[in-house]
Amino acid sequence: MRYSPEALTAFVETVTTGSFSAAARRLRKSQSTISTAIANLEADLGFALFDRSARQPVLTAQGKQVLGYVQSILAAGERLDQLAVSLTAQTEARLTFVLSDTLNPDVLENLMTEFDARYPHTQFECLVGEEEDVIDLLQKERAHIGLTEARDSYPTGIGATRLPMQSRMAIYVSTSHPLAEQALIEADELHGWRELQLNTYLEREPSLARGPVWSAPNYLMLLSMAVQGFGWCALPCALVDEFAGAKTLVQLNVTGWPRTIAVDLLWNKRAPPGVAGNWLRQYLQQAR
Repeated sequence: MRYSPEALTAFVETVTTGSFSAAARRLRKSQSTISTAIANLEADLGFALFDRSARQPVLTAQGKQVLGYVQSILAAGERLDQLAVSLTAQTEARLTFVLSDTLNPDVLENLMTEFDARYPHTQFECLVGEEEDVIDLLQKERAHIGLTEARDSYPTGIGATRLPMQSRMAIYVSTSHPLAEQALIEADELHGWRELQLNTYLEREPSLARGPVWSAPNYLMLLSMAVQGFGWCALPCALVDEFAGAKTLVQLNVTGWPRTIAVDLLWNKRAPPGVAGNWLRQYLQQAR
């Protein structure tokens, strides 16, 4: 192909995110790499795709016309990859699944039982990650399939589908925590107490909080911190039921909680799952 797939992806991602720097963060590359890729694409095409005179790049008239064609090329490449996997019908020797602690343990147990029966000779590896960490593992091809809390958009190379299953989240504290004695709590009252907050390894900066915060990269570690009485925390209810229980943690009656969280299934479009991975995808798309 005359045009570099990396350059086409950089172009679409810059349009989607609104800047070269945001596209670089999304694609886990340096800003100079993105800028160079787009400049090379412009040189190949013979015209500018962006007007760079403003603070943020703005599509030129030609760029607007090119965008749809580039998106079609990338989509066709993805379909070709999927067809190639389907035609070769190869069962992976190893399948790596990175999942969020928000997944109900019963769903995981049933999935592994079914997987073992169908693919007994495929090595099955489970990793735990949240949000940006899940995306990073997929982009680096360290994992084949991932689960995470749903979001509005993903990097261009990441495929996503919304699952019918949902996760239930609630606010918990240790039974010895002063908040455990209150019958009803307004959300604003929580900010006077230490929050135990999720903070993935790849977050460049911890999210801003309105009160004191301790953080950890996964919910299971946050659960342990909550059990020890270090603060309050939003946790998956199924995780608490599995690993803590009423004797160690109390679910607070907070206005607006519990909440239901949507879950997305992710994969790397450039390295689509094989036979076993596609079965796993289909299984999760039917699980509730």
